[in-house]
Amino acid sequence: MKDFKSALRTVRPLTRQRVDEVRTAPPPEPEPEFRQLFADVTPLRDDGRYHAPPARPSPRPRNKKSDAAFSVALEQELMRQLVGWFEPAECDRQFVRGGVNATTLKRLRNGHWPCSGQLDLHGLDRFQAQDALAVFIHRARRRGNCVRIIHGKGFGSGGEPVLRHVVRAWLRHHPDVLAFSEADETAGGSGALLVLLKRFTPTDTEQP
Repeated sequence: MKDFKSALRTVRPLTRQRVDEVRTAPPPEPEPEFRQLFADVTPLRDDGRYHAPPARPSPRPRNKKSDAAFSVALEQELMRQLVGWFEPAECDRQFVRGGVNATTLKRLRNGHWPCSGQLDLHGLDRFQAQDALAVFIHRARRRGNCVRIIHGKGFGSGGEPVLRHVVRAWLRHHPDVLAFSEADETAGGSGALLVLLKRFTPTDTEQP
């Protein structure tokens, strides 16, 4: 306790001296005014026009019916274009569109409609095959409503039948395809399809 008091006696004079220095120090210089800092700046001339402030954005997002309809149509078109980019897990041997007579497949397999055209997709990749198939179906409807499409069995693609899967997926989603079925062995077997198309009428709109 005595040591603490003796140390405190030596500190007190220093503290008083520091307080006296602060009291006697001159006051700090005042900060310059804004006008003084920019006294050499020349202001722009007033053009005499009223400049309206920009409109504030609406707190609610725009949700127009036209925009919604456009987005739905765009999405449907993109989905139609992307059909077949990813190979389906299963390969349909036959297909008939909803609302079509149940006996259509049997009549198709039995050759009720004569083939009016044939498309061979051998040697094409999936993108070339999709373009060729779209053009072929558009033109074939004028000649008849039954065609044969040969996509092969996949022996030339390392044992993986790429076109065999994707062609059947495309046909399922094509609006002009009513039904399809694998051909018999004499006409290509599992490497070919008999496809029934909608009958062309003069009132049908032309497609580019």
